Amino acid sequence: MTAAPALDDYRLAFELAPVGLVLSRHRTMVDCNQAVCEMFGASRDQLIGQSFRILYPSADEFERIGERIAPILNAHGHYSDERIMRRVGGRFAGQTFWCHVTGRALDRADPHAAGIWSFEDLSSRCPVKAELTAREREVAGLVMKGLTAKQTAKALGISPRTVEVYRARLMRKYGASSSVDLVQRLLTG
Repeated sequence: MTAAPALDDYRLAFELAPVGLVLSRHRTMVDCNQAVCEMFGASRDQLIGQSFRILYPSADEFERIGERIAPILNAHGHYSDERIMRRVGGRFAGQTFWCHVTGRALDRADPHAAGIWSFEDLSSRCPVKAELTAREREVAGLVMKGLTAKQTAKALGISPRTVEVYRARLMRKYGASSSVDLVQRLLTG
């Protein structure tokens, strides 16, 4: 029989994880590892105690994504997507980048009460090449997941026609000739 890992072992695993990790309560960061600090260009002191809002390009996106993921966390206990986030400080302060975000609620009945979140910087393989509005960023993230206009509209609470308008704007900005081409250009910049 082997001995149970010491608390120090868990702390070391948290600190040295190959992806950014954040423990949260009510969408506020209560702990994070060095990978998150490096990814967002901030010190641990700058992040702990702060709302996740500072990692989003806009307050609207923070609010809308929070509203959208709550029922999913409530139903499944976990959530995952790819979205555009914003660096907090350092030489790339304010820069936006694609990020894979995965989270788990500790209590499904109150999904934002406490959770653990992982962040993976996708900028090396998926750079942000065009200036996008908040809604364009949301539509782009769902287009990259392969959702149809109808599925995207349902996820965002807008009409399929509105999704088509935003997708057309994205196609113009990225010089894409089709939806498949748009996905490819979003993925490769």
